[in-house]
Amino acid sequence: MKLIPIALILSVCLTPAVATAQETAPEVDEAPSLMERGARLFMRGIMEEMGPTLKELEGLAQDVSPAMKNFARNMGPALRDLMTEVEDWSVYDAPEILPNGDILIRRKPDAAPMDRPPPKDGEIDL
Repeated sequence: MKLIPIALILSVCLTPAVATAQETAPEVDEAPSLMERGARLFMRGIMEEMGPTLKELEGLAQDVSPAMKNFARNMGPALRDLMTEVEDWSVYDAPEILPNGDILIRRKPDAAPMDRPPPKDGEIDL
């Protein structure tokens, strides 16, 4: 018999504590703040504006991909050799395309002389 009044007293005493604990629970169920809502709206607007452009860019990338792969396959070794040959690109002017299609990359006139070994017999030093 004593158990029922003790349970009743405990439930009455603990009810406010449970209610208080629910009120101070982590803010999981609360609505987002004004800053969060603003950021979400901003990002949604950007995605809506950029969506069509990104789709076009994706299509362009798919169109250009075979040409880029072909370029890398054909020119990759030559570019790798050129990169090992040139130590400092800042001593060169911008490339110049001649009317016949040749491309010249000239050294700047004020660039320091190159440290090159003398040409071997039969080679031409350009």
